[in-house]
Amino acid sequence: MIKLIGINKSFAPDVHAVKDLSLEIHGGETLVLLGSSGCGKTTILKMINRIIEPSRGTILMGGENILEQDPIEVRRSIGYVIQEIGLFPHMNIETNASLVLKLMGRTEEEQKRRAHEVLELVGLDPEQIRSRYPDELSGGQQQRIGVARALAANPSLLLMDEPFSAVDAVTRELLQQELLKLKEQLNKTILFVTHDIFEAFTLADRIAIMHEGRLQQVGTKEEIISAPETEFVRKLLMKPKKQLSAFQGLM
Repeated sequence: MIKLIGINKSFAPDVHAVKDLSLEIHGGETLVLLGSSGCGKTTILKMINRIIEPSRGTILMGGENILEQDPIEVRRSIGYVIQEIGLFPHMNIETNASLVLKLMGRTEEEQKRRAHEVLELVGLDPEQIRSRYPDELSGGQQQRIGVARALAANPSLLLMDEPFSAVDAVTRELLQQELLKLKEQLNKTILFVTHDIFEAFTLADRIAIMHEGRLQQVGTKEEIISAPETEFVRKLLMKPKKQLSAFQGLM
């Protein structure tokens, strides 16, 4: 569904955020970008969403180069969930959840109906929550609203940038399980960014490991555990390898 071909991003002549990246995200899969801060994960998402432009390379979605399309239309066709959530404090939950539809010119009736649908999808009661405001909700509830808003226009692709890292461990695990249920229910293609190796192994169909702007390895959990391809990947797996093996009953 998504192909990144020879992608480079430089913010200065000697500052390379992403280097020679070629990567394919299959339709309907959850591909997790795993790596430490500054390795280029978020930059990749922002280039796909046309927030920033690559210095060089091609990004294909459905076989078409999105770099040749209207950036605003590209953004509206993709669901984007960020760590900071980005809910508008002066808007109630119903309005926050349906904001993209308003920008797309949908009727108020359509906006309200879809807001109720996506709130139910993320496990919230629309009648109880639609008139409330973000500061009246818990962090976990706010993050659900962020996911609901990303789903409102029914995009085929969801970009998720460390969306659960700001909540407590119990809520984070609950949100991870809810995302797995949503994926099974909706069959969306998801590109998910995290620095947490256990979160990656929980959510991913495949994992793409990044380090200093370069792709180190991409593969299934089994492939990465059984055959790490670079020294960086071997070191990444060294300490938690026994725990990670339990995800697939390996070793």
